[in-house]
Amino acid sequence: MHCKRGDVILVRYPNSDLKTYKKRPALLIQADGLDTGIGQKLAAVITSNLSRAGPTRIHIRKDSDLGRQMGLLADSVIMADNIATILDREMDKVVGRCNEMQQVDAALRITLAL
Repeated sequence: MHCKRGDVILVRYPNSDLKTYKKRPALLIQADGLDTGIGQKLAAVITSNLSRAGPTRIHIRKDSDLGRQMGLLADSVIMADNIATILDREMDKVVGRCNEMQQVDAALRITLAL
């Protein structure tokens, strides 16, 4: 699947039993053109649990312009402090795009102490 930084993708995330999974949205944060030689990408998890707040989390309303562009089905939180390595085979499809990566970049700088 071809995708790039800022794309919102559906990803098969394992449940706690590690045998079943649920499709969840995630935001690709890895630099475009970064050739790691490995079939995987870095992504920030997106959750609909709105109680999760802080300087490393970005709230997005589904009915905002950005929420619609991202293809969100519920008010959500981008968790820049919950970064996952996603194998290419676990990526289902691109559902939207985050065209406002400045907030995400600021949150990633806090998360990574940059």
